[in-house]
Amino acid sequence: MKVNLVSLSSNKKSSQELNDSIYGLDPRGDILHRVVTWQLSKRRSGTHKVKERGEIKGSTKKIMAQKGSGGARHSTRKVNLFRGGGVAFGPKPRDYSTKLPKKIRTLGLKHALSAKVKNDELIVLDEAKLSSPKTKELASKIKELNLENALFIDLKEFDKNFELAIKNIKGLELINIEGINVYDILRKEKLVLTKRSVEILNERLQ
Repeated sequence: MKVNLVSLSSNKKSSQELNDSIYGLDPRGDILHRVVTWQLSKRRSGTHKVKERGEIKGSTKKIMAQKGSGGARHSTRKVNLFRGGGVAFGPKPRDYSTKLPKKIRTLGLKHALSAKVKNDELIVLDEAKLSSPKTKELASKIKELNLENALFIDLKEFDKNFELAIKNIKGLELINIEGINVYDILRKEKLVLTKRSVEILNERLQ
């Protein structure tokens, strides 16, 4: 499978060969859903907490006589029936993370990449480098390539000029190849991989 290889420094276009076993799969929604759910569950802090009846500060003295008041029988004002009382069956700190087999996680990444190729939303750059950190220079090229909403994947050592320029453009994000994940790929309209990151993905997902 071949896709266009574009350059930020010139208008020359060539092609990049992609591995069919990674980019040529028929995307499965059930696998993508499992991986995204797993990712978002891991992100949840699970630190929510409410005070229960035993944690409310206050007197434990009975607020009224057991009989004779004409109302309900109450003990203290720390129960959940009264304002300021404890909460019954409220949330407690917990771990929301789940387990997902490594094979499914790897397969999910392949299907996400294949989905981008199938929808013609994958672009390969020769390199993510700029001669100067000027946003205007990058913005004009981004508009030309129709990449107003895109995720850029590059090596861990970003080109400093490119990193500074892309920070000022709304809708664009840059992450290193080690942090590539299904959720970030799917939430952006376009995916932009550098030529070197494609090679690393081939080694990693083979």
